[in-house]
Amino acid sequence: MTPSSALLSLADFQDRFAEALLADGDADGRLATQPGFAVHRNTVMKGWVDALAANYPSVLRLVGEAFFRTAAVAYARMHPTADPRLWCYGAGYADFLATYAPAAALAYLPGVARLDRYWTEAHGAASAPALDAVTLASLSPAQLAQCRLAPHPSARWAWSAGQPVYTLWRRNREANGSEDSAALDWQGEGAMLLRPGASVTWRSLDAAGCAFMDACAQGQPLGMAAAAAVAADAHADIAALLAVLLQDGAFIATHIET
Repeated sequence: MTPSSALLSLADFQDRFAEALLADGDADGRLATQPGFAVHRNTVMKGWVDALAANYPSVLRLVGEAFFRTAAVAYARMHPTADPRLWCYGAGYADFLATYAPAAALAYLPGVARLDRYWTEAHGAASAPALDAVTLASLSPAQLAQCRLAPHPSARWAWSAGQPVYTLWRRNREANGSEDSAALDWQGEGAMLLRPGASVTWRSLDAAGCAFMDACAQGQPLGMAAAAAVAADAHADIAALLAVLLQDGAFIATHIET
């Protein structure tokens, strides 16, 4: 056997070993009957499932251990990863839950999963100094309308039409979530998560706020971002919205057209 054929044989074995780890059973039976193979399979799968449980604690708490782990195994078989950073695992889990048949009656679940993912992304995002209100206060009205606000690298936001996703997520994410038994107001909600300092913070964000942030992320000037917010909610108070976003540290820079 030549060195090249030996390498090909090893590569073939490694491919078949990886496929067998993800399969319900070994088709040809040769790997599955090997002593210790089940240990490898269980260890790999457990690592991915445990990573999803750690990365999606609100989803886990909502659906319970048994449901979550069954869904997590199904996801892991469809989306294995070679990335050793397990805290990054599960980027597509929200989209998976949207098509996962056993979760079809839980229309809010993908939205909750998306906020769990946003927490992870905000936590791992680059640090940057936040823009303060003093900078904007020094601008003329014409300059203010044309300035462009860049969202903080850690900022994540989403609007969920018809679903109280933020309340569900918050109740199940916060330590005292089980103590909040107030009835849900079943209507659309938005949320923003970011890490302007050492810790991830979150707040509710209405449709106008989400539209405003969307426009800023697209590079639109402040005047157009305000118009987008008003289009989403005719009663939007732009000054109050901007004050809250600046206080939270939602932006990092301005670009002023001259």
